[in-house]
Amino acid sequence: MNRDGLIAIAHRAMDNAYAPYSGFRVGAALRFADGTVVSASNVENASYGLSLCAESVALAKAMDDGHRGGLEAVAVHGSGDAPSPPCGRCRQMLAEMAQLGGTDPLVWCAGEGGDVIEARLSELLPHAFGRANLE
Repeated sequence: MNRDGLIAIAHRAMDNAYAPYSGFRVGAALRFADGTVVSASNVENASYGLSLCAESVALAKAMDDGHRGGLEAVAVHGSGDAPSPPCGRCRQMLAEMAQLGGTDPLVWCAGEGGDVIEARLSELLPHAFGRANLE
C-alpha cells in the first residue's frame, strides 16, 4: 500500500472519532511488513487527560492482534486544515513498536487542506527512549 492509500485509510478512520469536546477528529493507519493495516480514531473523554489519540488506539489494537515490530509506515489525518503530526506521547509509543522490529517507519501527516508532511519516525523523535535505556 502506498502513501495515498494509507492516508485515505486514516482519513476514513477519522469518521469514527469520538470528539464531542474539541471537535478535532483524528484517524491513524499503521502498515506492517506482513501487509496488515490497522486503523483507529481518537476517543475523547470528559476528563480530558483520559482521552486517547488515534495513534495510541491503533497501536493497542495492533499489539492485541499480536504485532511486535514490523511497523513500516504510519499515516495520521486530522480534521483541521494543517497536517496533524503525532503528539509526543504517540511518537514515543510508535518508537517502542518500531524498536521491537528494528525499523524506522515513514510517517505521513495530513489534514483537510491537502498538504502532507513526510518524515521518518527518527526525525520526529530523535534519541527515542527505549528498552536499551532500561538495561
